[in-house]
Amino acid sequence: MAAVFVIDDHSTDATAAEAQAAGAIVLRHARNLGKGVALKTGFAAAAARGFRAAVTLDGDGQHDTTEIPLFLDAYDQGNCDVVLGNRMTDTRTMPFVRRITNRFTSWAISRMVRQPMQDTQCGFRLVSLDFWRAVHLDSCHFDLESEILIKACRSGARIRQVRVRTIYFSTNASKINPLPDTVRFFQLLWRCRNA
Repeated sequence: MAAVFVIDDHSTDATAAEAQAAGAIVLRHARNLGKGVALKTGFAAAAARGFRAAVTLDGDGQHDTTEIPLFLDAYDQGNCDVVLGNRMTDTRTMPFVRRITNRFTSWAISRMVRQPMQDTQCGFRLVSLDFWRAVHLDSCHFDLESEILIKACRSGARIRQVRVRTIYFSTNASKINPLPDTVRFFQLLWRCRNA
């Protein structure tokens, strides 16, 4: 049993209609609430329908859906709660600024939780819904993905990493807002420093 959920965080294009026409379950926010809230909406919907885990993908075409079985296979082996995609083994197509920020944030989080992770900012990941139910997540924006990893490590959850393709297009424009999202990242590290 599987389902595709598309979380429409108050988009202004035809994505929701196209996703619905393709058979996805579309959940709409009446206003833009941020990526973290969109992820929470998707996790809640998947849990309510009885799924054991959710695979998340960004909506910008940077993830190859044919790689989803890599995450499912890792999860089905029965020894992990989070499966994290790793794009950092081949970064030739990744913009320089993204490469540097991904390496820095991965270093900072890995050092904090004392567990090496190569690509903590990868939105292509699998999250066990039992783990999601058990942990309290405060973040509402891009920092939620970092918070998931920090709290997973701190709670003893098991993380596996799988190599995925690095896909960037010349038309890709990051939705990350450099100043506020950087501030949120450091605020998250401060909140979690002794948690």
